[in-house]
Amino acid sequence: MSSTPPATTTPISLTTPQYRAYQPSSHPSTPSARASASPSPSPPTPPLDPSNLPSGTKSLSGISLRAFLLGTTLGLTTSLTLHLLLTTTTPLWRLPFFLASLSLFHFLEYYTTATYNPRFADTTAFLLSSNGWAYNVAHGSAILECLLTSTLAPAGATDPYHQHPGLSRIFAVERTDTFQEYRLACNLPIGLGLALMLLGQTVRSVAMVQAGRSFNHTVQVARRDDHRLVTHGVYRVLRHPAYFGFFWWGIGTQLVLGNVACLVAYALVLWRFFRLRVRREENYLCAFFGDQYREYRKRSWVGIPFV
Repeated sequence: MSSTPPATTTPISLTTPQYRAYQPSSHPSTPSARASASPSPSPPTPPLDPSNLPSGTKSLSGISLRAFLLGTTLGLTTSLTLHLLLTTTTPLWRLPFFLASLSLFHFLEYYTTATYNPRFADTTAFLLSSNGWAYNVAHGSAILECLLTSTLAPAGATDPYHQHPGLSRIFAVERTDTFQEYRLACNLPIGLGLALMLLGQTVRSVAMVQAGRSFNHTVQVARRDDHRLVTHGVYRVLRHPAYFGFFWWGIGTQLVLGNVACLVAYALVLWRFFRLRVRREENYLCAFFGDQYREYRKRSWVGIPFV
């Protein structure tokens, strides 16, 4: 009879591995290790341009504030214009329309400069205060005349279509009794004024875009290195399209407002101003570009009568 030998058990000893804490060496042994051990210093912060400070010519706060006020004025006056024009028969819709047009004009002056000639995109590029007191007096007088005429003059004296509803005060389809047919009737002063305003604003803005770095709001008495004689686009026909645009835009505003005295005053003052300015500027341009500008002057025109 056989017997099974008893099983023998061998004790198993469990040992916990011992870990040595990592202690970085204070002196890395390789160049790469030394480089990674000391982080590279951050580049120095460039100094702030003093012109961007609130008191500077390119004040960021000043630019944003002007843009905000112009945008707010444009939105409010446009809404008021549409309300008065579409729901009432009062001619006072012209006043907020004029303010909306001014807001758009001054905004576009800065926007086109900032986009196509950013070197000169400072707070004066809005042309809000750089035109002098006469500019503000002219616009204030235009508003005052329109207000007095609209409130004191007999109905229909300045607006023959005052009884027409809504937009038909500007353009209307009327029936002629003689031929029993319909024709397009137009309030000629307002229609012509709107056309001149659209033409003037478009030509001026396009001229600033096409001139780019060569455009400036002030007469340049010294030629810069990047100053070029621009003869393409609208400059192919008009050698001072920005002046052309503002002249006819200004005349158009007075036609829309229904002003008589300010229409004559605007025409005379703007004509004299641009006549003197064109003469002065062209003297410098002839000195800058010589015969090249003289030949260009022969084949182009200003577009302002007798200038």
